[in-house]
Amino acid sequence: MTLTVTEQTDDDWPDVWRILEPVVRAGDSYPLPLDYTEEQTRSFWIKTDGYNAVARDEDGTIIGVYYIKPDQGGPGNHICNAGYAIAVKARGKGYAVELCVQSQEQARAQGYKGMKYNLVVSTNTGAIKAWEKAGLQIIGTVPGAFRHPDQGFVDAYIMYRSLIADK
Repeated sequence: MTLTVTEQTDDDWPDVWRILEPVVRAGDSYPLPLDYTEEQTRSFWIKTDGYNAVARDEDGTIIGVYYIKPDQGGPGNHICNAGYAIAVKARGKGYAVELCVQSQEQARAQGYKGMKYNLVVSTNTGAIKAWEKAGLQIIGTVPGAFRHPDQGFVDAYIMYRSLIADK
């Protein structure tokens, strides 16, 4: 199944929130308080210095979202950071890999030379497998960097992929 990915608009927010709220409430993948409000989450998610996208399935339903933003400022702004979420009902179908690959194409088009994820929770094995399938590699581990709601302090990975051709 192929997704149609477009830039997120203000009208998309209710569907984006529908996808993000369960992610925030689960507390097992994003470093956000479990009680973050819709407005707080929107403030975190919408990247005024980056790009927000929505992915629609064949029926036009938004089933995934992502953002791309500079990982650092100034001389480090050629490397981007990204965040993703897939609707609960759409998980396990390969959409995360497809969305990650598409976001890399978008990042290249925006001039980024690499993509880096600063906090991939070690217990989020589905995401780790998806990002590895999309070409990212674990380049570091931060011991105990994430306070998982069920498992306590768990490691977080830093993942990276060059976006320069032939790398």
